[in-house]
Amino acid sequence: MKKELLIASALTASFGLAGVAEAASASFSGNVRNGVTGTDTDGTADGTYGSDQKSSLSFSVSETTDAGVKISTGFSVNDEGANDSGNASGLTLTFTDGSKLDLIEAGNAYATHTASVPGASGEQGMTATTTNAAPSGLNFANSSDNVGFEWHSAADAMGIEGLKWGVSASFGDDGDAVSASTAETAYSIGVSYVTTAGDTTVTVGGGFVNASDSNATTANDKADEVTMAISAVTGDLTIGLGYSSGTEVDTNTAASTTVEVDGAEVMTAGAKYVTGDLTLAVGYVDGEAKDTATFGDSGGTAVDAYDATSASIDYAVAAGVTATIGYTSVSSADEGAADTSASGSSWYIGTNVSF
Repeated sequence: MKKELLIASALTASFGLAGVAEAASASFSGNVRNGVTGTDTDGTADGTYGSDQKSSLSFSVSETTDAGVKISTGFSVNDEGANDSGNASGLTLTFTDGSKLDLIEAGNAYATHTASVPGASGEQGMTATTTNAAPSGLNFANSSDNVGFEWHSAADAMGIEGLKWGVSASFGDDGDAVSASTAETAYSIGVSYVTTAGDTTVTVGGGFVNASDSNATTANDKADEVTMAISAVTGDLTIGLGYSSGTEVDTNTAASTTVEVDGAEVMTAGAKYVTGDLTLAVGYVDGEAKDTATFGDSGGTAVDAYDATSASIDYAVAAGVTATIGYTSVSSADEGAADTSASGSSWYIGTNVSF
């Protein structure tokens, strides 16, 4: 009888503990995008169009210790039409002085601090397979191993109003890949500064990254890039300009090989204007580079080039519902010759419902 009473008491205690166990605070957000997109290349292929459906769902989890340190993480689930994926976030520790420390899949500090340059919205774009190695955006060499950290300073760092900076490093052990290029170690520093001039708020930010390559056949760094960007906001108008240059080792899936990309540089520019429920945006990208499969030399002799001009109109239909019309024109050149299969125009008409 005593044994039965002990078992009953243990069960009651365990159920009671389960009922009052504390859990971290959680929240979620996401969006669903539905639309139609069309593409017309400069090649001989006829123009095509079809539906474009994507969705994402993100969960954030956080809790604060008795010492005031906030511990946060999360995960996301993405449905990109043909491909479904999920991604768990690393850990972020936010300290009482406002500084933060990211652990696991932390990324590179220079990308975090690069000022945002406006660009067109929408799902339009060229999807042709190409060996063009010219960069199509800032932070093109952003590469790091997931085993690492990124430290973020608090606002107004070093007593300078508007200054933030960060440092990151990663230390992988991926082995010596033969057919692909992955970052084994990476180091990065990023700085951003926000100031005002009259009615205009100006943000300047960027930095550099250097990453070593785990590919046994390559003879130079995985990545070596410097980036700088500036944006200015005056009332409802935002304009921005960015520039990056550097080298990288890239696994070119179109050519099924790993290539060395030298002399890569890209300039981006854009503007955004909000009037009532309408947002008008334009963006421009101009990139070039030389690529070669012979590592350790100065790269190829012919230049790859990428130029794109985009525009979009967003209309806020209701709370959380936005209708978008977007258009992009792309000019691509591979080894100094026009790449007509990756050049042309594309458009998008659709809605985004966020929650």
